[in-house]
Amino acid sequence: MVNFNNYRQFGFTTISNTLISNYVNLGISDEEFILIMLLEAAAQAGNYLPSEDYLASQTNMSALAISTLLQNLIEKGMLELKQGRDQTGKISNSYSLNGLYHKMDEYLEKNYPLRSLEKSDKIVAEETNPLNKLVRQFEIEFGRLLSPIEREEIASWLQIDHYDPAVIELALKESILSQVYNFKYVDRILLNWQKMGLKTPTDVQTYLGEK
Repeated sequence: MVNFNNYRQFGFTTISNTLISNYVNLGISDEEFILIMLLEAAAQAGNYLPSEDYLASQTNMSALAISTLLQNLIEKGMLELKQGRDQTGKISNSYSLNGLYHKMDEYLEKNYPLRSLEKSDKIVAEETNPLNKLVRQFEIEFGRLLSPIEREEIASWLQIDHYDPAVIELALKESILSQVYNFKYVDRILLNWQKMGLKTPTDVQTYLGEK
């Protein structure tokens, strides 16, 4: 008998409940939201530039309709086609939903003001938590939500490898400057710095300044 556990091998996709509840308020159509979910699913599976034919195969829409929706999201400033380099140094393109999440932040700030000091303190505590802060920074720079596995990777850097949060931020910055948007590259940077005895932000900044 086939049951839910048989389908777990296909994985899960992380989508913000806030986005699910408010996409209409952001001027996103149902079809565009379906496309956003498919782009997130592909990105979290490591495919940052799914083809229009592939996206169409996951829906009842044609590749032409998908192309139109992609263009709509780009014109709304919610989707961007970025160019960077992969781990081998080859030029590669990728979709980024960074603009969408910036608009989501702006909408929440405007329409859901803090109602009490207690709530404000809670938000501040969440934002200053090293793990939450790093997760948010990675999501902004990568232009997508992180998967549970990627969140665990950051937690492992902090709790097992004991990397300084500021050093992780510098590694992320180096990855972005190299236009490589993946965790393996950031992890390799951190490991190289560790082997070189660079443990503090000052150590790393001094080293980078000498390169």
